[in-house]
Amino acid sequence: MLSAYTGSQIRAAEAPLLEAGYGDALMQRAAHGLAQVAGAELRDTGGIYGRAVVVLAGSGNNGGDALYAGARLAGRGAGTTAILTSERVHVEALVAFRAAGGRVEQLTDDRVDALAMRIASAALVIDGILGTGGSGGLRGAAAKLVQQVNARGVARVVACDLPSGIDADTGEAAGEILPADVTATFGGVKTGLLAGAGARAAGRVVTIDIGLTQSLPPAAAYSLEPEDLRQLYARPGPTDHKYSRGVLGIAAGSAMYPGAAVLATGAALGTGVGMVRFLGPPTVASLINAVHPEVVCSQGSVPESHVQAWLVGPGATEDPGQRQRARDAIASGLPTVVDAGALPLLPEKVGEQVILTPHAGELAALFQRRGEDVERVAIEATPAYFARRAAATTGATVLLKGYTTVVAAPGGELFIQSNATPWLATAGSGDTLAGILGALVATNAGNDDVAAPLGLPPSSRWAALGAAAATLHGLAGRRAARRGPVMVGELPRHVGRVLAELL
Repeated sequence: MLSAYTGSQIRAAEAPLLEAGYGDALMQRAAHGLAQVAGAELRDTGGIYGRAVVVLAGSGNNGGDALYAGARLAGRGAGTTAILTSERVHVEALVAFRAAGGRVEQLTDDRVDALAMRIASAALVIDGILGTGGSGGLRGAAAKLVQQVNARGVARVVACDLPSGIDADTGEAAGEILPADVTATFGGVKTGLLAGAGARAAGRVVTIDIGLTQSLPPAAAYSLEPEDLRQLYARPGPTDHKYSRGVLGIAAGSAMYPGAAVLATGAALGTGVGMVRFLGPPTVASLINAVHPEVVCSQGSVPESHVQAWLVGPGATEDPGQRQRARDAIASGLPTVVDAGALPLLPEKVGEQVILTPHAGELAALFQRRGEDVERVAIEATPAYFARRAAATTGATVLLKGYTTVVAAPGGELFIQSNATPWLATAGSGDTLAGILGALVATNAGNDDVAAPLGLPPSSRWAALGAAAATLHGLAGRRAARRGPVMVGELPRHVGRVLAELL
């Protein structure tokens, strides 16, 4: 499991070392790691010697890290040019860069075009304009330069700690940014590299150990890795039967959207559960049984159904019976996944065992129903903030779907997952995610310590299962996308194959 930290947490961890006089040692470790990452990128595309490298160096320590890294690459035969984006610069790093044979250019408004052309012809660019202490994004000539570079294109970009203009805490982009192929981040992964625009701009993230491990506080967020699914998945034992493995009740689908129920039940079966009980219209039940004969279907009520967990809402628009079932499931006290058409039925407060699965538009509507003026665009810009805010407001665990999926527990625990492929941006994808999550919740309903193997407290268990569902959904989507566009109806078999490979 990956731990992520805010920029202020990293700076606080650095503070005692800086006060003790280890500032230069920290910078040299960062520069060494950055040079190693940049060198690997060059080797993968033709080698280091004789290649043109441009260092974009800002005024702070981030610029110093980049200049020292550039000096190391110059010492290995690269032709290095530093473009200083500010009149202020880390003096010692600039001296070392020049001593290694690096060429230095000063960015001014009248030189933007010429320097953008030089960058476009380089084999690699190191972006060291702004670091974790930067705020407000790129300005002036630096913003114009990056805008032109983006328009012209560049071979490879390595970001120093984080892409300039990305908020280290939220991932929000302030104006123009230079997307990276790789981000070499120092001391610990920043939460802003996992969420929002930061996740899209960071590329592959490599963490450079600069000696902060013993000083780091508890993580601000976590990200599950595929192997963590082994710890969270409930394998059946030799004495298990269909009831002990977990029974998931599903109230989904309607005359208008019957397919949502088929997709959700199929995903739950593909994930592995003792039994699926479906409650809903006879026409939807007949369709489900034609595809999944093992599903037990009825037109019964929630109170008379014996299950370990509920999934309500997918495709259940404008169906009075399904709406009542959703209300009853939410009020039952059992773990309940609340999706799509059931989200408007949420009462003011629920327990953490209620897991909401909105996309940004649905979450905006949830806030608006509660008198809060929140727009979809704001949620998409800072998803972690709004997921946490929604969890605190409702008392529920909130799984916010998007390019990255953010899962927030009302107690503050946060997971950010970026396992999905863009090919999953298709109708029915959310229904399958809901089915996967429902199965994981039903099979772990009685296990308060499901997150303990990851070193997490019981208060994080529903959020951890949400993150597991997002991970499994994303991996299945990637597997399906190997053959091109994803057909959501085929995802359940890919879910099973991903689990077979991981378990």
